[in-house]
Amino acid sequence: MARIDHHIHTTRHSPDSFIDPDDLIDRAREAGLDGVVITEHDRLWEPDELAELQARAGELTVLSGVEVSAREGHFLVYGLTDLDECPPGVRLQTLLEVVEAQGAAIVAAHPFRWDQDFEGIVARHGPVFDALELVSNNVTPDMREQIEAMLGRFPSMGATGSSDAHDPMTVGCYFTEFPGSIRTLAEFVSALKARSGRPRHRQGVALVGGPVV
Repeated sequence: MARIDHHIHTTRHSPDSFIDPDDLIDRAREAGLDGVVITEHDRLWEPDELAELQARAGELTVLSGVEVSAREGHFLVYGLTDLDECPPGVRLQTLLEVVEAQGAAIVAAHPFRWDQDFEGIVARHGPVFDALELVSNNVTPDMREQIEAMLGRFPSMGATGSSDAHDPMTVGCYFTEFPGSIRTLAEFVSALKARSGRPRHRQGVALVGGPVV
């Protein structure tokens, strides 16, 4: 099994984060994770800086995705090679087209947060997401109830758990468990597209959205 927290922000490229990248490695190990995917706001890590962090991480897999601030809300995207066509405020339709063209995976981050009309988004675009973030540090119980109802109506979309960590103590509070090992971004994208992940929680920490049964 691979335990991956794939919604994390660091001080390297997210000004609202308090997690130093080196501290992230230590926290992820303490949380019992097998890997992390750093998802800065509208910024991809450069391959060389990611390789440098991976070299310090040892057996812990360190990958990079991005949290895109689209006009309709925030979306986690994994597998994009650049963000040239996805600036902050991009329309979701354009983002979906770029995701498809580049063979990336897309997860809706904290659906329904800030009164997001996520019902309207799915009504307009269909159940196009590889997964919905079912639990995170920014998914409240009422949001989770709405997400669970939507997943019940649209079982073609998967469910994930992740921390949405901006501070070190939150890393790994929720994560997604995948069968087999995941060492590369391509393997992670394939696992998301296969809907093989299951949201999980870590024992002994604060869980905003409650435990995952």
